Amino acid sequence: MADDLEQLVDLVAGMEDIKSVLDGLTEVAAATMTGTTGVPIECAVTLHRRKRTATIGGSSGTAMVLDRIEQTLGDGPCVDALQSGVPVLLGDVSSDRRWPEYRSALSAAGIASALGIPMKLDDDAGAVLDFFAPVSGRFSEQAVADGVRFAGMAGKALRLAVRIVSADQRAEHLKAAMDTRTVIDLACGIIMAQSKCNKEAAFQLLRNASNTRNQKLNDLAQSLVDRFAGQGAAAAYFDD
Repeated sequence: MADDLEQLVDLVAGMEDIKSVLDGLTEVAAATMTGTTGVPIECAVTLHRRKRTATIGGSSGTAMVLDRIEQTLGDGPCVDALQSGVPVLLGDVSSDRRWPEYRSALSAAGIASALGIPMKLDDDAGAVLDFFAPVSGRFSEQAVADGVRFAGMAGKALRLAVRIVSADQRAEHLKAAMDTRTVIDLACGIIMAQSKCNKEAAFQLLRNASNTRNQKLNDLAQSLVDRFAGQGAAAAYFDD
């Protein structure tokens, strides 16, 4: 488990985006569960965030496809684990009567057993590890317990990654908002100088022109600033 933790920390430290963290996380999870069960395990993870499309990562293409199918159906061990907050085991695809459509997809992919383990994230996010085994009966109580311990560590790493990404996005949005405000202020300054009016009147002129031309306010302001900077005050003047 110490090696797993180190790998998870490295994933967050070197992440390019949240998808890269999810893919790396599932590779570590699959390797860990393979060692526990003694059979090749594939793993996928679905990250749900408020007002965002679910993001899916996986240790293989098959794992991601199966996870997408489950999300589309809205039915399966992974979905139930996310809703209940506890591990959900599909011990044998051939004998379990739950989730018939999803079991058909698993069987067609050569999967005999599946296990969903939720990860604790922030209030506005949730994620579940979805493990797939080619034979039944390998997700023992010990395997489930090991999976839960891994999910605890992985959840902390993923929570940190989500917070970092969210902070970066907030910073980008703030910069964009500040850039927009700066451009509009510059455009108003140009209009004030040319029209001999105050800032409120200049902004109203700019907004009226934006409505008349059916052009976004920021785009119009940027074009005015660009023309003023490139061709001089006379070329920048407009009267709408």
